[in-house]
Amino acid sequence: MTPPRPTLIADAAIDLIADTGLRGLTHRAVDEASGLPAGSTSNLARTRAALLELVLTRIVERETADYPVFTEGPPPAVPARDLLAEVGAEALFQALTTGRRLTLARLELALEATRRPELRAVYDRLGARFAELAAALLARAGSTDPTADARRLIRWCDGLLFNATAGSGHWYVPMPEELRGEVTRYLSALLDGEF
Repeated sequence: MTPPRPTLIADAAIDLIADTGLRGLTHRAVDEASGLPAGSTSNLARTRAALLELVLTRIVERETADYPVFTEGPPPAVPARDLLAEVGAEALFQALTTGRRLTLARLELALEATRRPELRAVYDRLGARFAELAAALLARAGSTDPTADARRLIRWCDGLLFNATAGSGHWYVPMPEELRGEVTRYLSALLDGEF
């Protein structure tokens, strides 16, 4: 089954950004990459700002599609801290491997958001969803200040993703076991008050 046109356009735009950066992102290039008739992208997203918002929204949708939600309902069978370490390591590994193109595109858009207030607003609004999920999971894991701890955890994760995708460590992708160990150590420092 063919995905809906907005999905085709957004996914083609993500691939363009991952391959060429934002300089390669034009309405015409997205039409060509998606295999849609000329003008399809501009009919959906008339301005560059609208196209960037469409792309960022799709990135978040794809990144969170498989996220388990453990913030409500009965507690899981494993301790919340262990579960958070497992989910965090898995999400990071996915972002560095099968989701690497999404990560590259998101990093490009994050930098662009520093120059475009309208994109900054979208980026911050969508990013708040990650912060809320992280805070809820950290509260279950025993955090006494889940909102602040969520900000710390996200900063650490963003730093790891940047380093292993575009930074000085771009050549090395940590394996799941290594990531799980790092996340576990970071959570211990965070939740046991060693900061």
